[in-house]
Amino acid sequence: MKKYLLFTAFVLFSGMAAVAQDKWNVDPAHTDVNFKVKHLGINYVEGNFTKFNGTITAPKPDFQDASIDVTVDVNSIQTDVEPRDKHLKSDDFFNVEKYPDMRLKSVSFKKVKGNKYALTADLTIRETTKRVTFDVTYNGTITDPWGKQRAGFTAAANINRLDFGVKYADKLPSGVYAVAPTVDIILNVEAVKE
Repeated sequence: MKKYLLFTAFVLFSGMAAVAQDKWNVDPAHTDVNFKVKHLGINYVEGNFTKFNGTITAPKPDFQDASIDVTVDVNSIQTDVEPRDKHLKSDDFFNVEKYPDMRLKSVSFKKVKGNKYALTADLTIRETTKRVTFDVTYNGTITDPWGKQRAGFTAAANINRLDFGVKYADKLPSGVYAVAPTVDIILNVEAVKE
């Protein structure tokens, strides 16, 4: 009986160890949530969001099958032009009063090859959720001078903002959008292990 109890305890402990997951918190001081969009069909305007929080829950050291959850404060949008930022916060674009947050929640995080991954995630903007795929580069993990483990990632995707109700759609007489529907999203993420 004693051997059976020891064996059962060992199996249970092994099972618990197998599902142990490491939690990583996105470091806002070393992370950028960037976007760029074509203006008048000839040039790009770039901007970012300065307030956000996020976690990565990783069941494996190489982050395969990790769960990712990020929330962005839309009111923190900035493009270095105050009137444009004010317009982006209006109902033509994000309507920050009614929809203050954007959210990215992973569906899958799979290794493609080497340090290249594919992140499939549900992205919610203006309470509209669409599935988006990001190309991700895992830049590695280090122990910083203060003894904390840090991991770095670069992720890129493009979305059609009109699909999310970001509806500003003025066109030039030529038919070119003043602000293109397609928006490139670029994330430079540094996360710290708890």
